[in-house]
Amino acid sequence: MEININCDLGEKSKHHSNKHDPDLLEIVNSANIACGYHAGDEETMNQVVQISQKNGVSIGAHPSFNDPENFGRERMNLSSNEIKKLLIDQYELLQKIASNHGDKVTHIKPHGALNNMACEDLELSTTIAKVINGIDKDLIYLVPTGSKMEEAAKKFNMKIACEIFADRNYEDNGNLVSRKKSHALITDPIEAKKHVLKMVKTQAINCHSGKQIPCEIDSICIHGDNLSSLTTAKSIRDNLLENKFELKPLNKMEKFI
Repeated sequence: MEININCDLGEKSKHHSNKHDPDLLEIVNSANIACGYHAGDEETMNQVVQISQKNGVSIGAHPSFNDPENFGRERMNLSSNEIKKLLIDQYELLQKIASNHGDKVTHIKPHGALNNMACEDLELSTTIAKVINGIDKDLIYLVPTGSKMEEAAKKFNMKIACEIFADRNYEDNGNLVSRKKSHALITDPIEAKKHVLKMVKTQAINCHSGKQIPCEIDSICIHGDNLSSLTTAKSIRDNLLENKFELKPLNKMEKFI
């Protein structure tokens, strides 16, 4: 069975060091690259694109609210036109850099509060899906499985990759546990690899309560800004390979070719 590991990268800021990016890019299959709004800048985008190319990692835009002070994790209420501009501007910035290296952006994954809000709000998720579909119908839309984002994307017959989170716990409604809660993060790499393998094998979300929610799983997200990211990524990759899963970049998976 094919599976993808994606990671949020290029997120250099006062909140986060990107020193592990080169090592993570030797492990993951697809990179969600910060486009300068919540973190990163043109220099970090250039670096991630170049290292991704060297490692056969597919490139994705990771657009966010323009809020570097809060790393894009504070909710903001914007109009549909503001959301449209936010997404297009960040995609175009990364696409220009990718083009300079003879590459292209092949997927988009919203970041932080924008992503969390869209998971819950069908109107917002529909706006985002419509914008991404309008940019390029060949773009793969990376969305949390079972979310309103997946529901909205299906209306536009988009190329949808459904993801689970290796290092986050889930509520019984399928949404992520808020980072404000003590049990939001899974920081133990051994616990994370077990969490992932169970979800991928059963095609179901493991909720913190023990409840399981059937879902589609194409990709596993490892956040690049956790202290244990590198160890977790290695542990998950090795465990998946040992269990006969085939790891591929999103744009090389059979369902998108």
